[in-house]
Amino acid sequence: MTDATSGPVPQTHDRPAWGAVFSMSLGVFSLVTAEFLPASLLTPLAEGLDISKGAAGQAVTVTAFVGLLTSLSISVLVRGIDRRWVLMGFSVLLIISNLIVASAPGLVALLLGRVLMGMALGGFWTLSIATLMRLVPEPAIPRALSIMFMGVSAATVFAVPVGSYLGALIGWRGVFLAATGLGVLALLVQALTLPPLPAQGKARLAILFEVLGRPGIGIGMFAVLLLFAGHFTFFTYIRPFLENVTGVGVDGVTAILFGFGLANFAGTYLIAFVIQRSLRLALIMLPLVLAALALVMSMFGGIPAMDALMIALWGLIFAGVPVSWSTWITRALPDQAEAGGGLIVAAINFAIAAGAGLGGGLLELSGPRGVFFVSGLILIAAVLTVVFGVKNQEDKG
Repeated sequence: MTDATSGPVPQTHDRPAWGAVFSMSLGVFSLVTAEFLPASLLTPLAEGLDISKGAAGQAVTVTAFVGLLTSLSISVLVRGIDRRWVLMGFSVLLIISNLIVASAPGLVALLLGRVLMGMALGGFWTLSIATLMRLVPEPAIPRALSIMFMGVSAATVFAVPVGSYLGALIGWRGVFLAATGLGVLALLVQALTLPPLPAQGKARLAILFEVLGRPGIGIGMFAVLLLFAGHFTFFTYIRPFLENVTGVGVDGVTAILFGFGLANFAGTYLIAFVIQRSLRLALIMLPLVLAALALVMSMFGGIPAMDALMIALWGLIFAGVPVSWSTWITRALPDQAEAGGGLIVAAINFAIAAGAGLGGGLLELSGPRGVFFVSGLILIAAVLTVVFGVKNQEDKG
């Protein structure tokens, strides 16, 4: 993180370092795959450790909480350290985390491993935007972000269905050992492709407040919080909707979620073309379409083919959200990309907890349709926040 008086983040090289960008995408794939594994292996994990499913589910909660704290503090903690070594250090944390979980004798060891996972996840995401800004020229930033976020989409497709399948073959401990192998591969590729990335300027926690105080930034972060809260209110409770409203079984749920993942992967690639035409159009239209999908499903959902199509469209459209807002950070805070990255990661982690918690309460009160309806209202609030509060950034590239 630079100090408040520094200029835009300079490039490290004149030519795009696409190999390094790919290594970051591979790192994201490894991190997000490991992040999702507890959800896909919850039942055998709980049985293997002789704990309740609720206790095992805290592996997800602790990861998000530690990720939030890390995102706000990592730039200060690693000030002065070459970002190449810091990013590789996160891969090492991922490897250690998976090894601890794979050999965990009980709940305490499981949570310890996931604490390290949260540190790696929150730290990597916080530094990722500023790092990409140094690896490619400014016009190529949306494409670089799309490539990196393809790692998320690939993990979305891979982690849940493949994790469950492998869990039945080699056991949940074997799956985490396999995830360790992914971490080792990511570390090796990063070591081969990442150039030296010396730390720039000074890092102070006060800069977070300075950045939030800039015109349009605080309201932008609020829009991010609303958007992701709306998404996770919807996405966390897709399965109850599909089972109780759509009326499909386990195989149907798996197929529909696989379609979501494939569409999400495609959307991550396509969004770069939209951003190159108009970033503001993307920031407004993406949540608007998501709101429409949520409201239509809440009122008219129940037909399997239609619901499958709607959820695939959700995956396609939502894929553009993190890429668009990451691009917004690079344009709104070119001199404070690490601070902006930390704030946006913190907002997303808070939104995950808020959206999932709100959706759980609504599910008990009004059922799956009520959950989706409120998700749509939250997303409309996000649209209005962008339209009336978020400063328009000049489209570049």
